[in-house]
Amino acid sequence: MSAELAVVYAALILEDDNVEITADKLQTLVAAAGVEVEPIWFSLYAKALAGQDLKALLLNVGAPGSGPAVAGGAAAGSAPADAPAEEAKAEEKEESDDDMGFGLFD
Repeated sequence: MSAELAVVYAALILEDDNVEITADKLQTLVAAAGVEVEPIWFSLYAKALAGQDLKALLLNVGAPGSGPAVAGGAAAGSAPADAPAEEAKAEEKEESDDDMGFGLFD
């Protein structure tokens, strides 16, 4: 098992038991599993997950609008504000292929 995966599993265990995710608690769980992990990973994961609701993050995986906007506090299911800009860029890219004077199936 990889070190990162062991820390993620430990974080999920703590979240499932409604226990605060700290570096010390992550380290205790990983040590109990017998997995060797560099100490830096515990503090990195503890800082990254501080204040996050892992259950909500897991439930929103693959949901529309579940990118960074959801983690930033936007309502789940809402479209990002820059969606029209992305569509315009995609259309420009498609049109630029026509400028070459030939197409894929010509």
